[in-house]
Amino acid sequence: MTESKNTSASWVDPDDAPDLSQADLSQAVWHVAGREVSPEVGQQAMRRAARGRPVGSVKADTKQAVTVRYSPDVLAAFRAMGSGWQAKMDDALREWLRTHNAI
Repeated sequence: MTESKNTSASWVDPDDAPDLSQADLSQAVWHVAGREVSPEVGQQAMRRAARGRPVGSVKADTKQAVTVRYSPDVLAAFRAMGSGWQAKMDDALREWLRTHNAI
């Protein structure tokens, strides 16, 4: 078996940041909404921003994800409409409900 001629160093992901210690975080200059704040306020803001959607971004009438089975020809016809076919299917179902007095 022949030896590999690849002599390059192993690849290191440039996005791999080192773990930060509590000392690193307390020495950092924290900015929240464009103004400098204390490390405590900065850490609190970081914890609040770390999870979930922004406050107020979820509407009460948000669409719901469901699993539905459609006939292949119906699905193909809507997909052939291109981008936004799911919204067009939603509109078609909504129109059907209006014409059949379901809403």
